[in-house]
Amino acid sequence: MDLWEVMMPRDTAPALARRRNALSVPLARTRVTRTRAARRVWPQERVLLRWLYRMAGDPPLALQLWDGSGVGPEPARYTLRIGDRAAFYQLLRRPAMAFGDLYSAGRLTVRGDLRELLVMLYPLMDAARERRPAWLEWLWRDRAQAGASEEGARSNIHHHYDLGNAFYRLWLDQAAMQYTCAYFEAPDYTLEEAQLAKLEHVCRKLRLRPGQTVVEAGCGWGGLARYMARHYGVTVLAFNISDEQIRWAREQAEREGLAGQVTYVQDDYRNVGRHLPAAGCDAFVSVGMLEHVGLANYQALADTINGVLKPDGIGLIHSIGRNRPRPINGWIERRIFPGSYVPSPVELMRIFEGGRFSVLDMENLRLHYARTLDHWLERFMAHREQVASDYDDSFLRAWQLYLAGSSAAFTTGALQLFQVVFAPAGANNVPSTRRHLYRHSALQAGAENNG
Repeated sequence: MDLWEVMMPRDTAPALARRRNALSVPLARTRVTRTRAARRVWPQERVLLRWLYRMAGDPPLALQLWDGSGVGPEPARYTLRIGDRAAFYQLLRRPAMAFGDLYSAGRLTVRGDLRELLVMLYPLMDAARERRPAWLEWLWRDRAQAGASEEGARSNIHHHYDLGNAFYRLWLDQAAMQYTCAYFEAPDYTLEEAQLAKLEHVCRKLRLRPGQTVVEAGCGWGGLARYMARHYGVTVLAFNISDEQIRWAREQAEREGLAGQVTYVQDDYRNVGRHLPAAGCDAFVSVGMLEHVGLANYQALADTINGVLKPDGIGLIHSIGRNRPRPINGWIERRIFPGSYVPSPVELMRIFEGGRFSVLDMENLRLHYARTLDHWLERFMAHREQVASDYDDSFLRAWQLYLAGSSAAFTTGALQLFQVVFAPAGANNVPSTRRHLYRHSALQAGAENNG
């Protein structure tokens, strides 16, 4: 064991070791020598650069090669500099994947604000996609991922969520450790206030009452489960397959005196029925898990919910989505969230059609997620030196790009955030209006049981 592992807190050292090992292979392949990077640019490469610029939609930025030559306006508010010849050809072959890898490796650099650059770039590239020749669209396309098996799902979740609780504590909210969209009910809310407001907003949509049983699939660090138990007097079975998150959640429940009301189960969502009494649950909720399920497993999720939700129960699914079907960005899927997929509204409805549920309400919180990510990015970059020290500079740049790119995607409408409330088709104990959601401030109401 290396010295840095010995010195790490016990919840971070194994995760950091796994992450460094995972990153070592792809990053090693991207290294080039200073001699190679200093070679002069060939005439045909200048032609290819102009072609790449045109295929990107002629954005108002400078695209610069390793010798200082380039295309684009002068002076430019933003400049993308390609550091070496090999990087240039990687970008030509598969730009979506190469951009992230090269930025992480420091071989593609940005002059100007990264998030604002991406906000400008995303709509132009989306429009340019419509004009590309079919062969190029086929070559550059992101590959859709099938739904993961239970074993594959565990591997995918460990890749992202078991980086170590100390890492996420650096930049998530200190109120409930929520790694999902906050709810900025008022424009001046802090991140902590907005995350607590989100928890209350979800509880109101579920119309929780004391004594009810709630199943949560994909509970993260367990903040929602503890909030439901504390403020609404319900019993919660919360499921997760992340080692780090489950351990943290159980420790917090003990610390807060809620272990008798909240049970954290380390198991896959497909196995929820094995842990629940035959009577079933009054409410089913999943916040931020569907992104990891995959289209191929939507029917399995519908069957799970059908098997545990009472005939007069109610459910809520909160998930990132998009306006039309499209695979997730290849770099995000491979380097950050393996196995992930975000659905369009039509794809999302497969769950409710497959389970014979009625959709009661659907809300889009897209701009709330953009603000959430801006808070995360600001806090993450405030701890940049610690992150680089604990991991390395490549990891730091990768996560900066992931957070900035995600904020830009929600800002420009490339991504959406859907909250869907549903119930069994024959359930009549459903809200007739939305008055219960907005009668009082979600943040200030706290423990109020709404009528």
